[in-house]
Amino acid sequence: MKISTLYRGIAAVALMSIAPAVSFAQQPRIQNIRSYDKSGINVFEDPKDSASTFEGLKIKFGAGFTQQFQNLKHQNPDALKNNIGSFANGVSTPGNRLKVITPGFQTAQANLFMDVQLADGIRLNITSYLSTKHHNETWVKGGYIQFDKLPFKGIFWEELMKVATVKIGHFEVNYGDEHFRRSDGGQAIYNPFVEGNIMDEFATEIGGEVYLKKNGLFGMLSVTNGMIKGNVDSLYAASNPDGNYHKSPSIILKAGYDTHLTTDVRVRLSGSYYGNQSSGSNTIFGGDRSGSNYQFIMEQNSANPNSTTGAGTPLAFSGRFNPGFSKKINTFMLNGFIKAKGLEIFGTYETASGRNAKETDTRDAKQFSIDGVYRFGKVENLFVGLKYNTVSARLVNNATGTGAGPIVYTDNVKLNRVAAAAGWFMTKNVLLKGEYVVQKYKDFPTADYRAGGKFDGYVIEAVVGF
Repeated sequence: MKISTLYRGIAAVALMSIAPAVSFAQQPRIQNIRSYDKSGINVFEDPKDSASTFEGLKIKFGAGFTQQFQNLKHQNPDALKNNIGSFANGVSTPGNRLKVITPGFQTAQANLFMDVQLADGIRLNITSYLSTKHHNETWVKGGYIQFDKLPFKGIFWEELMKVATVKIGHFEVNYGDEHFRRSDGGQAIYNPFVEGNIMDEFATEIGGEVYLKKNGLFGMLSVTNGMIKGNVDSLYAASNPDGNYHKSPSIILKAGYDTHLTTDVRVRLSGSYYGNQSSGSNTIFGGDRSGSNYQFIMEQNSANPNSTTGAGTPLAFSGRFNPGFSKKINTFMLNGFIKAKGLEIFGTYETASGRNAKETDTRDAKQFSIDGVYRFGKVENLFVGLKYNTVSARLVNNATGTGAGPIVYTDNVKLNRVAAAAGWFMTKNVLLKGEYVVQKYKDFPTADYRAGGKFDGYVIEAVVGF
């Protein structure tokens, strides 16, 4: 959803017109919202706020900013032994040489949050990406309305909404718990590391969600359109050679338990399912419109200085792996979280299967990650962390070779990442963190530019969130 230059100009004038009032007045309190600063860390679904009172329609603006300095190096010695080009996804490219990268600053990223208290227990959110790696122009991430109370009279509705939250609109789907900890463009204050998982689980879709929570137990049912944007046109043959032009909704289920065993010990366990049996273009593993926080790493060399491949695709997802389940997907995730005073442990186990529209059989992908973070200092304003992440998956089976027919991959490729991080919250709104990372690519075919791949080095990141 690209915003035109005219729209940006109108929005800027409107913001400037209200800026004096906003800057000299205390920010209004919005009900049932996760804070965009340090106090939002380890908050998963939005908290249920029963203490604040409704004082009329209020608008609150927030933002997230990041700036990174990157010093990473990469190599792919096995691929260079067969430097005839890579044919992944049926596209011939200039060869297996990687992009030449040097230490330097990445493009700064910024998010803008607008939250509106419409009525008691009813709020609206619109989030925009002002500048990111994937889109350096302004894009709207999505917008939704959330009901923690309903404007219906009766004891039944009052009792129901004490435990229920309803969300409707175009929003970040609630599959798994990892998406609550990952960096999202300029909003990187929740993430103790620089990047999220190698197989990144994130998408914005149009639909509705009902979330129930009582006495630590919670459950959720969500139905969405299964695509990153609206789509009313037919699924024509060129994009669906399997002949299946039917679009199915995505079903997302989630259940778990979140409790404090003592004042110092918190435990959360959750299980999630995401499924779509016939999508027009599913992006649960590639729906991030902000992009990776590792820039140009393990990407093929290109003659285009504007950092695109020969096919014109932005190099937005460096260091990640997308299994390519765009037509059909069923994926499960288990998450565990323990916090004992300053020590936090968070784990993810995920198993997925699916295919794209050119394939006839489904493939599998598995992911495991675990990280430990220790926060210390008077208000836990300092932290150190260590993360291990591994992915095993079979590559897409629709690649074409040098005329010998389709390449059918039967063996799994593997990716392993180890990252060590440290950070300092100067205030609850300002964070400085750094990460040293090593990632290896194993068992990739020698015709693939990632064969024998490895990257390592450090990234320093400054973050502001409010």
